[in-house]
Amino acid sequence: MSGSQLFGEIVRKQDVGQYQDLHWEGSFEDYLNIVVEQPEVTRNAYQRLYDMILSYGSEEVTQQREKITRYKFFDDPISNGRDGVFGLDKPLLRLVNILKAAAMGYGAERRVILLHGPVGSAKSTIARLLKKGVEVYSKTDAGKMYTFSWDLPDLHGEDACHLCPMNEEPLKLVPPDMRAEVERMINERSKSEYKVLIEGDLDPFCRYTYRMLMDKYDGDWKQVMKHIKVKRLVLSEKDRIGIGTFQPKDEKNQDSTELTGDINYRKIAEYGSDSDPRAFNFDGEFNIANRGVIEFIEMLKLDVAFLYDLLGASQEHRIKPKKFAQTDIDEVILGHTNEPEYRKLQTNELMEAFRDRTVKVDIPYNIRLSDELRIYRRDFTKERVKKHIAPHTVEMASLWAVLTRLEEPKKAQLNLLQKAKLYDGKNIPGFTEDHVIELKSEAPREGMGGISPRYIQDKISNSLVRHADARSLNPFMVLNELDEGLEHHSLIANEDQRKRYKELLAIVREEYEELAKNDVQRAISADEEAITKLCQNYIDNVKAYTQKERVRNKYTGQAEEPDERLMRSIEEKIEIPESRKDDFRRELMNYIGALAIEGRQFDYRMNDRLRRALEMKLFEDQKDSIKLSTLVSSVVDRETQEKIDVIKSRLIRNMGYDEESATDVLNFVASIFARGDTKKDKSRS
Repeated sequence: MSGSQLFGEIVRKQDVGQYQDLHWEGSFEDYLNIVVEQPEVTRNAYQRLYDMILSYGSEEVTQQREKITRYKFFDDPISNGRDGVFGLDKPLLRLVNILKAAAMGYGAERRVILLHGPVGSAKSTIARLLKKGVEVYSKTDAGKMYTFSWDLPDLHGEDACHLCPMNEEPLKLVPPDMRAEVERMINERSKSEYKVLIEGDLDPFCRYTYRMLMDKYDGDWKQVMKHIKVKRLVLSEKDRIGIGTFQPKDEKNQDSTELTGDINYRKIAEYGSDSDPRAFNFDGEFNIANRGVIEFIEMLKLDVAFLYDLLGASQEHRIKPKKFAQTDIDEVILGHTNEPEYRKLQTNELMEAFRDRTVKVDIPYNIRLSDELRIYRRDFTKERVKKHIAPHTVEMASLWAVLTRLEEPKKAQLNLLQKAKLYDGKNIPGFTEDHVIELKSEAPREGMGGISPRYIQDKISNSLVRHADARSLNPFMVLNELDEGLEHHSLIANEDQRKRYKELLAIVREEYEELAKNDVQRAISADEEAITKLCQNYIDNVKAYTQKERVRNKYTGQAEEPDERLMRSIEEKIEIPESRKDDFRRELMNYIGALAIEGRQFDYRMNDRLRRALEMKLFEDQKDSIKLSTLVSSVVDRETQEKIDVIKSRLIRNMGYDEESATDVLNFVASIFARGDTKKDKSRS
């Protein structure tokens, strides 16, 4: 393709119509016509933000028997999931409910929304999502909004355009004594969920200009409006239009004028006074964020003087620029902070007024393994990572992260690993969904401490770089990296915490050992025909046992007693005790009977525990013929090698391994058998 062709393609793809729509200009009368037809264009900042979230849709989900609304916006459809937030449906529901209350004018609009949680818990991501969302929404038809500029003669008598410095709502130009009547006339025919309200006064520059023109035209408002040019307002964080971000700096290099604007000393000579609004730059973060969102990064690290500015900004929706009266603002004030800073706020009696104006939303870490796993799978995709990542590698890192965030269960018969599995929706014999609800009620602060996702991301990245020569990344590489990093982790408070984290790594290593054995067992016993026959044999015996019948021997044709030895050899694989065998068998036959009534046939894959038991039984019957332990020897006979190659191909084809990682896992499992490991296989859900 030539440069000319490329240039032509760019020109062809240009949407001139959209550009013109986003840069619409018209008179104040034109704008009133728009308001009458679309009253939504006058929505305040909270209403606009709430409607933006709703515009992406929602769905009802059930978590621990509780129905909650899940908002699809937080999956980040704007950037194809790059900033998607996982596992925080309940905190995000609370945040959206606060925004809804603020949009309806129930009082939440007079509060600072404070996202509170441990480092790396997605507070900044949520704030970034919201800012990005309102920016994109302002470019849509549903999110249209408008501001205005003044056409005024300059010092040389030529017309000059002066943009409203705070992007004010044009309806503020309606004379105060006419506002109630204008509101009534618009709302009478409006079908909008929100009532049009003309609140607050113009900013100092616009107020000065308005008053000057009213004096010039002897109070003829119509003549004043001829100087008004209404414009489409598109929010932009980069251009500092409607979206502001404020970050604490060194006290010597920062003052409150960064929030409320400062005097333009070059213009004082021109206008003769430092209190002339034309000699003032209304470019503080509060000023430029008007009509949109302002984010305070690490809000509670701010100097007290800045927090005082927040009191009026939140409660009265007003700020106090230097040398000017209080100025109205319309913006969502969003801050975030971590646990230590919030504790300092709680103990500071002088900050009682600020605490009273704050609504806190806890943003914890994930305590569900599947949600934590989604974070790293998004970051370490095949497109971004050229090295093969072996099965369970990211899963084990995620499991360890989740374990560090959980409290030890109070139930003696439940360990921490089982608790993590229960939270993730897995079945643990003897525990129900009610137990999960009870466990969570016993530990309300779970997720507010532990290892940050950033640490996991860093260590996976380090492992990829450190083992550059390896074709695949395996769990031990990452677990060793996590272990070594604990020696220098800056957020570990004491040696006891470091020791606990290392003990949890040992638990994760044991869990991986079981998973690796399971994978190899499944690869060895992946003979579908053999499993099906074993299952049918088991079902025939269970049916005869429960119905007190005899089983016909297919070889001799003689009727025999059910094969108790066969049934128990399978049931023991999933730890069905002798005392529970009758219940298990009856439950299985009832399930098969229910399927038959529906015209469906039972398949062993329908029952995960039975599938696991059958695979383990078949593995036990076949492992001696495979002689897996010979893998650790340098001499392997041809017959064994052929069988090993078949197992390896199954690992690669069915379970996501590559050549190197399949060899690694076979060697690892072989070493377990070579050392005479007799650990009883545990039931897995």
